[in-house]
Amino acid sequence: MAHEPYPGGSARPDQVRALADEYRKAAAVLLKLGERGKPLTRAPFRLSAIHAVELYLNAFLLARGIEAEKIRGLQHDLPARAALASAGGLSLRKRTLEHIHSLSATREYLVSRYGPELGAPMSQINRLIATLDEVANKVT
Repeated sequence: MAHEPYPGGSARPDQVRALADEYRKAAAVLLKLGERGKPLTRAPFRLSAIHAVELYLNAFLLARGIEAEKIRGLQHDLPARAALASAGGLSLRKRTLEHIHSLSATREYLVSRYGPELGAPMSQINRLIATLDEVANKVT
């Protein structure tokens, strides 16, 4: 049985960054669809924004020579990605790093995808936008 290549396994850093840019644009559109006082309507924005952050970090790591297989092995561990990126020269503000850790600790990525009933504490929209913007701008 032939080994199927893992999607994204041979993607170049610039291709991953371009994909991150598209998720960032999608997040901006989805944000406009959310309704005040209805947190569930913000879930698609959250998911797209968090995924964009992950992709930007992936692009940075690939550009620093980290193998795609190692990055994939991190699964959705944003703090681990951020730590590797910091070790590779990406300088993020303390508040942004704290937010990235918070996203993981509260499992916001998973709750946004699957847990409408959980009502877990979610990031402030402005904080999530600030994290996305900083990571995007510093990686780009």
